[in-house]
Amino acid sequence: MTQLFYRLFKPTQANLKDEVLSGLTVALALVPEAVAFSLIAGVSPLIGLYTAFIIGLITSILGGRPGMISGATGAIAVVVVALVVSHGVEYLFAAVVLMGLIQIAVGLLKLGKLIRLVPHPVMFGFVNGLAIVIGMAQFEQFKFTTAAGTVEWMTGNPLYLMIGLVGLTMVIIKFFPKVTTAVPSALVAILTISAIVIFGGIDTRTVGDLASISGGLPEFHIPLVPFNWETFMIILPYSAIMAGVGLIESLLTLTLIDEITETRGHGNKECVAQGVANLTTGLFGGMGGCAMIGQSLINVNAGGRNRISGIVASVGLLIFILFLSSYIEMIPMAALVGLMFMVAIGTFEWASLKVFRKVPFHDVLVMVVVTLVTVFLHNLALAVLVGVIISALVFAWQNAKMIRTRKRVDENGVKHYEVFGPLFFASAMTFGQKFDPINDPEEIVIDFAESRIVDHSGIDAIHKVTERYHKMGKTVYIRHLDSSSKVLLNKAEKIINVNYTDDDPSFKIVLDEEKTMV
Repeated sequence: MTQLFYRLFKPTQANLKDEVLSGLTVALALVPEAVAFSLIAGVSPLIGLYTAFIIGLITSILGGRPGMISGATGAIAVVVVALVVSHGVEYLFAAVVLMGLIQIAVGLLKLGKLIRLVPHPVMFGFVNGLAIVIGMAQFEQFKFTTAAGTVEWMTGNPLYLMIGLVGLTMVIIKFFPKVTTAVPSALVAILTISAIVIFGGIDTRTVGDLASISGGLPEFHIPLVPFNWETFMIILPYSAIMAGVGLIESLLTLTLIDEITETRGHGNKECVAQGVANLTTGLFGGMGGCAMIGQSLINVNAGGRNRISGIVASVGLLIFILFLSSYIEMIPMAALVGLMFMVAIGTFEWASLKVFRKVPFHDVLVMVVVTLVTVFLHNLALAVLVGVIISALVFAWQNAKMIRTRKRVDENGVKHYEVFGPLFFASAMTFGQKFDPINDPEEIVIDFAESRIVDHSGIDAIHKVTERYHKMGKTVYIRHLDSSSKVLLNKAEKIINVNYTDDDPSFKIVLDEEKTMV
């Protein structure tokens, strides 16, 4: 057991100092994010902070991607706000429990591998859109609420001061690594700006101006809702959407961190960990969450490569809540805004702008559409789904145009159609137009050596072709079907009866329903 524990937490790609310091940096950046997302969801700031602690701790220990940070996120907050308004916070807790169970089921069924279906342009669009969203969200800190309750932009000295502190933060983060990499530049920037503001007596917005983060330990709490079918149907739509959004964002973040660290995470393991974390969060009065791409990039860029950094971040956040809240509330928001601006700049795939004229138009279209959906709707799951659908339709259309036939007549007067390209729903009509039943001889052979039947539409296309020949008393033979295509035809024997001939791998298509398989 001791050896297992040692292997689990032993840093293999970074030293302990880097892990601890990067974890502390992330913990500081988690505070305003968790508070902001709580306000978006319409719940107490402490609920968001407890969520960040519980989810961050559990996923750091059990997750499939060491170094990735999870917590309360805006993507989940946007989904749950309607449930909180209509039914109250207790229904939110119940929905988060069900969300966790769904995610555990997805992981146990090993459906995490479906993330492989997300094309690279969708990944580009997702990352770019998220970078823009992260950057745009920071501009809210340049606004203030008047005595009349209206929200207005800062002007004059407060604005210049905010811009100056944000700019100084970004400069420190950018150039401090040239001095030394012994300490994360983000942590140095936060501490430096805090010292300037505190000891200089500068009046600017701080974390404490958002909300108090002081509290005790999270307590076990079974959601106070009726345990009946009506409650289940109320929370199910929200739970399903939260589970989907959470897993998509987590798995895409996992893929991004994989590329940055040149290592490989485990998607299904991460799905289970996310589910366990959300299940636990719901039972401790949390709002649900998932992987956080911004915090994960802060962690990785600061040297966090192992589980220790995530554990330090979550435990550090709890320590802030319990003992250091008065100090954390003194941190100027300008320092954290500057940090998030640098995260947004680092997240954006600037290389994607260089490939606009080097990749097919449809790839550029997918990238732009996913980015726009992410930016304007803030729905990451919908953005990815739209991108995958567009990519799939383009792929289907391109493959549909690849179907073609080469025709020849052998010495026995038998006409051969050699098919090239996949036969599926998009190419079925074109396939049928390749044949000439009226002018063809009594026997024809359709050769699938360079093709395969993909779906029911392909079976139906063969059925229609053979039926046209059958009405004219002509015979059709099928040759060189691959094993998967044979399986499809065998399963469709009620539509098409297949008689295998002695000349394997050829077999004959017969349209007489009274014939049986030989």
